[in-house]
Formats: sequence, C-alpha cells, structure tokens
Amino acid sequence: MRLLTASTLHALAAIALWASLASLGTALAHVPPFLLTGAALIIGSVPSWPLVLRDRRAWAVPPRTLALGVYGLFGFHFLLFIALRHAPPVEANLVNYLWPLGMVVLAPVLLPGTALKPLHVVAALLGFAGAAVAILSARGAGGDGAAGRFAWGFVPALGSAFIWASYSLWTKRVPAFPTSAIGAFGLVSGLLALACHALLEPAASLSAGDWALVALCGLGPLGAAFFFWDRALKTGDARQIGILSYLTPLLSTTLLLVVTGRPLTGGIALAAAMIVAAAVMGSRAR
Repeated sequence: MRLLTASTLHALAAIALWASLASLGTALAHVPPFLLTGAALIIGSVPSWPLVLRDRRAWAVPPRTLALGVYGLFGFHFLLFIALRHAPPVEANLVNYLWPLGMVVLAPVLLPGTALKPLHVVAALLGFAGAAVAILSARGAGGDGAAGRFAWGFVPALGSAFIWASYSLWTKRVPAFPTSAIGAFGLVSGLLALACHALLEPAASLSAGDWALVALCGLGPLGAAFFFWDRALKTGDARQIGILSYLTPLLSTTLLLVVTGRPLTGGIALAAAMIVAAAVMGSRAR
C-alpha cells in the first residue's frame, strides 16, 4: 500500500490521460493542427481560471518560465499532431515516446552536475533501434510508394520527443512555480496557436462531435494531465515517477491499435519492447 501515495496516484492519473492523446489526435486528424492545439490548450487551462481570479499570484511567473512553458506545451503538441497525420499513428506514437529516454541522454547536456554512464549509451542505442524498427515497420506496411510520405511524418515525431524531454529538464533550471501556473502556460500557448491558425491555415468548420472530442482532449491529456504531473513531481520521488511514465507508450499504443483497428504486428511489438526496455535501462543507470 505504500506505493499508493498521493504522488503516485497523481502520476498514474496523468499517464492514463496521456495514453488517450494519440487516439484523440488521430480521430481529429481532419482538424487543422494549429486550431486543434490552440482550442484544446485553452480548454485545458480553464480549471485554473478561478484560482487566478481569487489570487493573481497564481499565474505570476517570470517571463523566462512562461516562455519555457509555451515552448513545452505548444511545441510538443503541435509537432505530435503533425506527426499523427503524416505517418502511421501507431509507429509515430512509438517514436514520440522516446522522450523518457531523451530526458536521460540529454540530462548531462542540459543539467550541470550530471554525467552520461555506459548504460546510458547502451539504452540510447537500443531506443533509437526501436524507433528504426517502428519506422521500417511503417515503410513495409505502406506500399505503393507511400513510404516517402510516411518517413517525413517521423521527423516531427522525433521533434516532439526532443521538445518534451528538454522542457522537462529545463523546468529544473527555472525558479519554482506553483502548479496553478500550468494554466497560464496553456492559455498563452493556446492563444498563440489560434493566432497561427488565423494567419496560416484555412478556416475550418467543426461539427458538434468534433468540438466534443476537442473538449475531451483539452480537459484530459492537454489539461488535467499537466496539473496531475506537476503535483506528482513536486511531492514525489522523480525516479519512481519516471519509471511509471514508461507505462504510457504501452497503454497509448494498445489504445491506438484498438481505435484504428490495426492488428498487433511483430514489428510494432518489437519496437514497443525495445523503446520501453531502453527507457527502463536509462532510468536504472541514473
């Protein structure tokens, strides 16, 4: 029972919500990515609005911290939604979930006082090999000359993994901020995304069903999940929470297979196993 601490429950809640993100993004693949990112992030910020109305300090963060929050929330989700519509969703999702390993490998570069051990190198090679298996699996399933289009979609998937890994590490180098400030990150990121939609994308008409999915996306993986995750990191052991995060690619991939109706192929299973094993190895090396 000692494992079921408040921080563990918060982390598991965030993981469960994030597991639905790729499936929701796939269901909304026809929605322009800036519009989807902006609307969902603004909706996700709503739960913290009453807090800032009672106390303006709830969102009071230095400009550098706000810029980091926008970089993480806006950049990660925009690139992920791009990846999900330009590559097979299951494989793109696996490549995106290299971010736990990215945190380990990038830590010596972004955080003073950390070092890269031999096991880190082995884990990195295994993780990238798993991503290669996912990409080759997609290319083999594409056929009819579609592989080139699929290959392009993995670039933003890798970019989203890098952004989330670097954002997670850089939060340790900015002054401590209240969990309620996550709402400010989401609101500013959402407004920026909607501005980009107005300038760069054609107008889109969403159905009532589309808006229901966008609201679900905003209140869940692009909203409550961030608040749960921040509370978990602030009150729990980051090493244990990091290990729990390796459940996310397994849960997310399983849900995507169900939603897309694709069978579990050997390539997908092998890629998932390699990426999760690499992440666990990287964590133990710390």
